Amino acid sequence: MVFALAAQEPWWEPGTQFGYHTNTFGFLVGELVRRIDGRSIGTYLREEIAEPSGIDFLIGFGAEHDNRVADWIPYVAPEGEEAQRPWLELDAATLEGVELARVLAYRNPPPLPDGGVNTRTWRAAEFPSTNPHSNARAIARLFGLLVASPAGDARYPLGPEVVRRARQAESDGTDAILGRPNRFGLGFQLSIPGVRPLGPSPNAFGHYGNGGILGFADPDARVGFGFVCNRAGRSWRDPRNIALVDAVYESLRAG
Repeated sequence: MVFALAAQEPWWEPGTQFGYHTNTFGFLVGELVRRIDGRSIGTYLREEIAEPSGIDFLIGFGAEHDNRVADWIPYVAPEGEEAQRPWLELDAATLEGVELARVLAYRNPPPLPDGGVNTRTWRAAEFPSTNPHSNARAIARLFGLLVASPAGDARYPLGPEVVRRARQAESDGTDAILGRPNRFGLGFQLSIPGVRPLGPSPNAFGHYGNGGILGFADPDARVGFGFVCNRAGRSWRDPRNIALVDAVYESLRAG
């Protein structure tokens, strides 16, 4: 993967636009970790952050954990519902440029011969930004550590200055791959009030995931939030995560 990325020419002139690249981002960051530390990103995350902090988060794992994993159930649109991404039905062989990149981004990884994302092959792989397995408690704890991280304390994955820098907007506007508004800091998705908020704070940072999964940190309320599901919703903003976020902040106000 990293050799293929190194050989790939840019899809557009760097700096002119930006695009969400969930399937390649993990390999780019993971390779930096591997070259500096010697461990894969999955091993590094488990040994340096997850296990010391009691966070149940795995990128690639053995069959001994299979009984703890729920199968992924993809979203099936009700009859008559307008397609969110009609361009996904296009034949990739007829496309080029950004239009081709968009289709390939959504169609990767392709279904595996033995059944795709619910297989032992997929669960064993380290596909860093696409196949981590976790639960809501662990994701909330991970993001909570990011907004409760005193400088110099090794128990926390990032110091406050790194977090401050990471949540500065680097990309903001219409995402060339998603075809809709998006905003990113350094690795984190940032809140877009009125469009795709991460709770009520404009300073929140985190990420929406496939089918409605959500994790974020709110430095103002000092809250880490996590929501996971195994039945996909229609989009990132899902009635389930919206209701839960609202309930969390209502409980904070009541308290």
